[in-house]
Amino acid sequence: MKIKLIYSVTVLLMIYQSCLYGQVTDSIPEKKENKTTDVVLIAIPSAMITYGLISLGDNGIRQIDYDVRNSLEKNNRFWTMKSDSYLQFAPAAIAYSLKLGKVKSAHNLLDMTIIYGLSNALAGGVVNLAKVGIGRERPDGSNNLSFPSGHTQTAFVAAEFLYQEYKDKSIWIGVGGYSIATFVGISRIYKDRHWVSDVITGAGVGILSTKAIYFIYPYLQKQFGKKGQPLNAVILPGYSDGNVNLAFSYSF
Repeated sequence: MKIKLIYSVTVLLMIYQSCLYGQVTDSIPEKKENKTTDVVLIAIPSAMITYGLISLGDNGIRQIDYDVRNSLEKNNRFWTMKSDSYLQFAPAAIAYSLKLGKVKSAHNLLDMTIIYGLSNALAGGVVNLAKVGIGRERPDGSNNLSFPSGHTQTAFVAAEFLYQEYKDKSIWIGVGGYSIATFVGISRIYKDRHWVSDVITGAGVGILSTKAIYFIYPYLQKQFGKKGQPLNAVILPGYSDGNVNLAFSYSF
């Protein structure tokens, strides 16, 4: 296998590890007021998105995409598994399972659901607009909706959601969620559905969008909800054209 294949997958894993390290330090009570940590937590997913945007040009980062795909094809290493379509939701399922198991989370069940729905809506909106607007062809040539990776975006929204809700319980809960999300991202490359840069960008969008919703949610509660009460909103699951989606509805 070419060295650039190993390098590219390592890049993804290093970015993941860096993000996780930043979250671990942020979970330590003594560092909650550390502004530098807050900047790092935003800078990491932002750098991931920037990596993907740079790949849209004719440069070395884009060449990595081609080298990885060519190496997988040459060595007959493509996967045919379908579990990534379900695993993308696994970290969120873990979050709800822990909640139903009476493990204390950062928010009540309704607030959790609203936050998760808003995070998916924001990240999904960004990803779908980019897919249509950029029109990058998938490595398997099936369509022009490759950039960024929607499965990876969904998986990292779920992983960040799981981490945010249970970071005060055990850091290993976040590690588990991010490990699953990373596997989903790598599987999209090995299934010949996405380029490396698609996956890194999707991960960045998922993380950053979820962080943004957690940041603004208290303000949304203050503006649109009654004091001490969750927003009057409903999250409805849906299925369209082979994709699972969430619809968010708010009643004024």
